[in-house]
Amino acid sequence: MDLLERLSQQPLRRSSFWRTTPVDCPLGSPSFINAVVGLVSKVDETPETLLQKLQALEKDFGRPAKKVMNEPRPLDLDLIAFGRETRATPALMLPHPRAHRRRFVLEPLAEIAPDLVLPGQIQNVSEQLKALKSLERVQRIR
Repeated sequence: MDLLERLSQQPLRRSSFWRTTPVDCPLGSPSFINAVVGLVSKVDETPETLLQKLQALEKDFGRPAKKVMNEPRPLDLDLIAFGRETRATPALMLPHPRAHRRRFVLEPLAEIAPDLVLPGQIQNVSEQLKALKSLERVQRIR
């Protein structure tokens, strides 16, 4: 998170850490640790340039090239939203197309931005979380 803070014009908004069950992962995948941060991008930043920086951080933390969809990895940084921007390219989908259906995203996001309405959605994060029907298990760990 300290490295992510370097990408922000203001201090990060940081959620707790959450232990979560794997979702749509290969059989035998371990639990994941998830968190959400909110940052204020630099003036010249675009979603694409921020994504490149996030992917470079993943690589620095030892993330190998993807072999299997949703396989366990040392670090996975997803760009959930970038203001009101939307994208639908092979490299980037904004907002993240499954964020509103994943408890492991909504629980920590509700901590730091409960009133956020993701582009294309009607309900805010807190409302989406309350309405979510999911078998995911999430546990705040700190």
